[in-house]
Amino acid sequence: MKISFISSSADMTLALGKAIGETIGPATVIALDGQLGAGKTLLARGIAMGLNVTTPVSSPTFTIVNEYEGGRLKIYHFDTYRLSDSEDFLAAGLDEYFGYEGVCVIEWSNIIDDILPEGTLRINIEGRSDERTFEADGPEDKIKILKNAAVKADCKFI
Repeated sequence: MKISFISSSADMTLALGKAIGETIGPATVIALDGQLGAGKTLLARGIAMGLNVTTPVSSPTFTIVNEYEGGRLKIYHFDTYRLSDSEDFLAAGLDEYFGYEGVCVIEWSNIIDDILPEGTLRINIEGRSDERTFEADGPEDKIKILKNAAVKADCKFI
């Protein structure tokens, strides 16, 4: 199932993430793609806020994964930009996170697309100015959560 909408500001993208985090369930994988500066980390920060994580969220570019506790669910925030392919991810044993009860948010997920679990919510973000276009694909239950979050954040559907 697919959905497309527009966020017209950084605050709206943050609110979108927060609304996702408030309703997303355990053992969820969210795959984020888009050009540099598109808002992947901002959306991940919002998701963490919605999960009531109080630790500041930053891009895990050099560590590959940051773990955040203290919220409703743990969040595992990945940045696979520096990996060559899914073999690097598997060799590091990072696929084990997919079986945990937290929420996996993966930036630059296209690098490991071939090993993402069934049921992954895939979100592509385009745009560098205030306006960003979100195109998502995934199972109906995850798309429904995303749609409700987009409505709550006042995004415009296209």
